[in-house]
Amino acid sequence: MLANGTRYLAIPGPSVSPDRVLNAMHRTAPNIYAGALHEMTESLIPDLCAVARTRGHAAIYIGNGHAAWEAALANVAARGDRMLVLATGRFGHGWAEVGRRLGLEIEVMDFGQTADIGMERVAERLAVDRGHEIRAVLAVHVDTSSSVRNDIAGLRATMDASGHPALLMADCIASLGCDRFEMDAWGVDVMVAASQKGLMVPPGLGFVFFNDKADRARERADLASGYWDWRPRANPEEYYQYFGGTAPTHHLYGLRAALDMIHEEGIEAVWKRHEVLAGAVWAAADAWETEGPLRLNIADPGKRSCAVTAAGLDAGQADALRDWCERVAGVTLGVGLGREPASAWFRIGHMGHVNAHMVLGTLAVIEAGLLALGIPHGTGGTAAAARIVAMAAR
Repeated sequence: MLANGTRYLAIPGPSVSPDRVLNAMHRTAPNIYAGALHEMTESLIPDLCAVARTRGHAAIYIGNGHAAWEAALANVAARGDRMLVLATGRFGHGWAEVGRRLGLEIEVMDFGQTADIGMERVAERLAVDRGHEIRAVLAVHVDTSSSVRNDIAGLRATMDASGHPALLMADCIASLGCDRFEMDAWGVDVMVAASQKGLMVPPGLGFVFFNDKADRARERADLASGYWDWRPRANPEEYYQYFGGTAPTHHLYGLRAALDMIHEEGIEAVWKRHEVLAGAVWAAADAWETEGPLRLNIADPGKRSCAVTAAGLDAGQADALRDWCERVAGVTLGVGLGREPASAWFRIGHMGHVNAHMVLGTLAVIEAGLLALGIPHGTGGTAAAARIVAMAAR
């Protein structure tokens, strides 16, 4: 009964697509050979680069984040190259798996599920690589499984201090348009993203941003087939080369609308909105944590993502809470990923097209679920979240 009405998807991607984006996609198929579609596509590239904070190049792929992972590696690596992957959750390991399937020598430095990248360990590893066998260092800016946010600028500083020439490659699939990211200022050579999170478009588009240093690595890379090659996509002579074939027409219309929304709000304001709403989630959790089993996966607020929050309960309780929230109240929470037991973990997505009432409503439903299920917790979580929103609005 209480779930009747508009349901709310509070998972960490796909995120909620705004009506403006969906309405832009709701049209008949356009002419793909000439005209307005071509002009509109050309307008996307500088606006995508503005969100990524880069003056470099952008390539669009019809695919998800896994496609972007593969495309990025294929354009900078030759079979047998060594890559150092810094894993802080499930998706760091996922990028490593893609590299192994491409025939790369993948070395994983695992920092666990509850911590960010340890720069001292990275510095020690780079220092002993005197022959510079490591061609690239791969890191996930925000891993949605753990909700940790890694210090990408600090990683670049560590690499520079070691004098190592490896490329720095960052996965911003979860963070782009949510957490502050500065591709050029932070010295990132390659960045991958996708449409379905902070960019607010349904799944189906992957993006690879790269600078001239990364493009020079393309000269010796032998893994990029004609389809994955980023050069014709970034500098097309014919329109079809943007996508390696037929354009993803309706996704492009949606992306145009989403980028318009981001630029109308302003990227700094977008980051601030996510920061405030994440703070509201954390304030509620701080209150709930005072009694009972609930705890946030990342203890240090300075290392948490503003796009997603991972929280734990006792075994079985998170599954029960997710079921209650969806079945009784119409709110879908994210499943636990990469933690054991998975039934003890849930995630709250607060990314992209999200505002105060969406987050406060989600937190109120979670609190109601804790009460209904008899899961011990501290009181005042929703009120604490409301205070964060009220203070930010003054």
